Amino acid sequence: MNDFTADAIGDLTGRRVVITGANSGLGLQTAIGLGRAGAEVILACRDEQRGRDAEKRVRAETGSDRIEMRTLDLANLTSVRDFAAGFSGPLDLLVNNAGVMATPRATTTDGFELQFGTNHLGHFALTGLLLEHLREAGAARVVTLSSLAHKRGRINFDDLQSKRRYRRWKAYGQSKIANLYFMVELDRRARAAGWDLTSVAAHPGMANTNLTAGMNIPAALDVFNVFFRLVTQSDAAGALPSLYAATSDDVRGGDYYGPSGPGETRGAPRLVAPVARVLDRDVAVRLWNRSVEATGVDYAALQSAV
Repeated sequence: MNDFTADAIGDLTGRRVVITGANSGLGLQTAIGLGRAGAEVILACRDEQRGRDAEKRVRAETGSDRIEMRTLDLANLTSVRDFAAGFSGPLDLLVNNAGVMATPRATTTDGFELQFGTNHLGHFALTGLLLEHLREAGAARVVTLSSLAHKRGRINFDDLQSKRRYRRWKAYGQSKIANLYFMVELDRRARAAGWDLTSVAAHPGMANTNLTAGMNIPAALDVFNVFFRLVTQSDAAGALPSLYAATSDDVRGGDYYGPSGPGETRGAPRLVAPVARVLDRDVAVRLWNRSVEATGVDYAALQSAV
């Protein structure tokens, strides 16, 4: 897979895709790659105007008229429910891409810590609410984006919402390892239920996107931004693990893909390993149950697989 590029994606005509956070960065590049391959792509974007601009760009770069923008704010469960309620028909691929990173302390509309609420709970709810559409498609796939930061992440069940003490990078790491616990548990439950649903994950290494925009880095630290641009790969390169996870016939449920270069920071996509604790089923089930309680999305169709 070390020679994989977006041009290597096979014909996706007739496949229907939803990509969260598709107005810029990795999500936008993923949309372009899948759109060029013939997929019908729905850009799920929080900001309507930026989403419309992205829709125009993807249409222009792919030459496809099967590109559509719909508003979705993962930090607002009402928005997530509205998005799902307005969806009809089969869904072949869901790319849980959107996220925020190392933001100052803030909460979602529903009162969750912003990073955990957006990166994990928003996607947990969205996937559950779209579950029947994924099942309707037959051989469907869910790709959830994690990060190298998951390696330092741990789930603090005593303070999931970081109310007692907030450390922006610790909260980010928790949200990113939560993405992997979710991916693995969704795969386990789908297998147990006998569903043809493949749940996998990917990470971009160090990619030059606008993810740092929410960090509110002071102007005096512009040197950080210069350094970041020097050591990172492009957003197009960073999207390749996602595209591989989304389209390759070699992908199996529970797989995790990232760059092949030193430290998984850059390079062509390959199969990588998360930290061992991601495979702790007790933690995964406990997090799943807490996520059901928080979002009210119970994955009823998979309850028999518990």
